[in-house]
Amino acid sequence: MQQTNKKFHSIILVCLSLAIALGLAEGLLRIKNRSMINYDIEMWRYGKELKIRRSEPMLDFDHVKSKSAILQNVEIRLNEHGLRGGPLSQLPPGGRRILFLGASITFGWGVPEQDTVEAKLETALSAIDKQPVQVLNAGVGNYNTERYVSRFFDELTDLRPTDIVVHYCLRDAEDLPAGGGNFLLRHSQLAVILWGVYHRLFDKTGEQSMVQYYRDVYQPEAPGMLKMKEKLKQLSEYAKANNIRIYLAMTPISYNLVDYKFGFVHDIMKQVSAEYGYTYCDQLSTMKGVPPKDIWAMPTDPHPNALGHQLMAEAILPMLSQSGDASINK
Repeated sequence: MQQTNKKFHSIILVCLSLAIALGLAEGLLRIKNRSMINYDIEMWRYGKELKIRRSEPMLDFDHVKSKSAILQNVEIRLNEHGLRGGPLSQLPPGGRRILFLGASITFGWGVPEQDTVEAKLETALSAIDKQPVQVLNAGVGNYNTERYVSRFFDELTDLRPTDIVVHYCLRDAEDLPAGGGNFLLRHSQLAVILWGVYHRLFDKTGEQSMVQYYRDVYQPEAPGMLKMKEKLKQLSEYAKANNIRIYLAMTPISYNLVDYKFGFVHDIMKQVSAEYGYTYCDQLSTMKGVPPKDIWAMPTDPHPNALGHQLMAEAILPMLSQSGDASINK
């Protein structure tokens, strides 16, 4: 009996020591990560502070309405519609309301609001078209085509856009499962860091592995590919029925823009755009050849920075301009 008690006390002592050690590690990490330079932690904070769970599997989560946060040292404002930016003003008669749908690149992760592709285009188009122009940012981090088109139909049709731009990137055809089920990942920065280290150690890495991964994603019968095409077709039919101009702007992945190896995805999306009646433009035209150090939001974050958003705006502006006199003021 005495021996059993000793073992029990030893187990309790080990558990308490482990709990204290983990608690200290969690506390030290939270102090360290106040610098906002850890990409994984800032994305985790984005999910906790500016997102809300949704019961619909195809949406999974959504933006919180009318809230703001400082993430990766950038102020992020969400308005009453969950769009990035300030409160939405009424569109004057004869004006254009251009709605951008997309994921974290569209959202402008790591980029000040005034430097996003939407803000750049709103300024340029207002000067060119000589009419009121609103360019709205409906990007949501970790969305794909199924999610951002579903969100449009669920809650954004009342915005009555005159134009819709699908700001498409390679990940948008991935079949994304619903997340948020892991208690530790939802509440612990230490768990997030360890999860990231695990994936960096054991996931297949390298550009060639990524190329093969996306070749699989874009196979004609791949689940995500089928869902992406179904949603783009649905959005196109809605736009045609409601006299909305519709576009697809293809965004390159920024890991290696010097020797770019994902042109096959661009070719596929150009064909999809033609099939469903989207006006197509390819942002690779202005971004190709730019080294990662010049275009990444920070060394561990491949989202395009302010320069990347300027280059994207330069590629998209001629497509949206009604006068043909298209340039971005740098």
